[in-house]
Amino acid sequence: MNAVVIAVLLVLALSLARVNVIIALTVSALVAGLMGNMDLASTIDAFNSGLGGGATIALGYALLGAFAVALSHTGIPDSLSRAIVGRLGGNPDSGAVTGVKYSLLVAILLMAVASQNAVPIHIAFIPILIPPLLGVFNKLKLDRRLIACVITFGLVTTYMVLPVGFGGIFLKDILMANLVSNGLNMQASDLMGAMSIPALGMVFGLLTAIFFSYRKPREYADQELDGSAHVEHQPISGQRIAIVVLAIASTLGIQLYTDSMIFGALAGFVVLNLGGMDKGISSHDVFTQGVRMMATVGFIMIAAAGFAEVIKATGEVPALVDSVRNLIGNNKAMAAFLMLLVGLFITMGIGSSFSTIPIIAAIYVPLAMGFGFSVAATIALVGTAAALGDAGSPASDSTLGPTAGLNADGQHDHIWDSVVPTFLHYNLPLLASGWVAAMVL
Repeated sequence: MNAVVIAVLLVLALSLARVNVIIALTVSALVAGLMGNMDLASTIDAFNSGLGGGATIALGYALLGAFAVALSHTGIPDSLSRAIVGRLGGNPDSGAVTGVKYSLLVAILLMAVASQNAVPIHIAFIPILIPPLLGVFNKLKLDRRLIACVITFGLVTTYMVLPVGFGGIFLKDILMANLVSNGLNMQASDLMGAMSIPALGMVFGLLTAIFFSYRKPREYADQELDGSAHVEHQPISGQRIAIVVLAIASTLGIQLYTDSMIFGALAGFVVLNLGGMDKGISSHDVFTQGVRMMATVGFIMIAAAGFAEVIKATGEVPALVDSVRNLIGNNKAMAAFLMLLVGLFITMGIGSSFSTIPIIAAIYVPLAMGFGFSVAATIALVGTAAALGDAGSPASDSTLGPTAGLNADGQHDHIWDSVVPTFLHYNLPLLASGWVAAMVL
């Protein structure tokens, strides 16, 4: 069996068995290298060379965690949560709960969408916005698996169809560039129309999560973000509110200006440290709590970068596609399905749809043209094959980001509460809608 398939299945099996994702990725990378005809030394070298690719993201996550904890120690997030809960009253009626619930879901969805284009900070908003709202979610008995699905939908679907911000990078700079360079005669105007049908699969998954899968209340315990005793915050003043606004603006502004999540988070932390946090709270303790909150996510990203490098070094991806080609024969419908399925495996393994396109485009474009797929169908095939697996991958920032915010109090499991729900609600409908797009366009 192909080394890529075995390695990805091993990652998923170990993760579902509650083996730490970092260990699962490391072990699977070793297996992929050895089964891909690489010796032990070459496998380790490839893994080590890839680790640096995840270090920048990991440090950015750590500093964002520190900023999020510092923000919680200003007392303002708690005040906001109490204000929302106060509007519900002591014994809220179902109408009030429903109104607040759906208002929160819409607000979070809009923020996730905006993070890809209007304010292109990607997942940087999650550890800032979500942890302070956990108490509100608990009061509403809102299933956090639903929140994970809402955030992931906004992160993934947006770049699939809107050619602005990260969508511009995915659709124009990566997808279109690779398709054209491999012989497809297309225009930028073809992109949105081709990807609109696959996006409908994502919409179907979101609606299923909201109105069917996770509509029932779920109980969570009220806990502090770092598991410590409750902190009595000082009264909120206009000066403190101004400092918090300045800190958030500094974080977003500097990240956009420098294109660095690290320096944006650092700026926000420094502003809060100088005047926003409660007295008696050590900045060292706050930083340590924040890093601890985000450390697992950061190390997973580092391990995922090493795993992806080993997968590429094996050279088994072209062999996987060749084996699929031999199975297809002249069956166009089967060709579309297997091309999408291979894309799912690749992206699930490396955790990045943006990195999948250069790997598969060189093989998929001539294959699709040989089967007589139209230009729009070829765009949909390659674009969907890359997007498949971004939701539902243990190593994707589209699942790690939601976990980082929702698990701030230790009550949200990465695999069973983020990975599995997003896999079921998005990959399966996306696989179906991508196949339909390839057949009808």
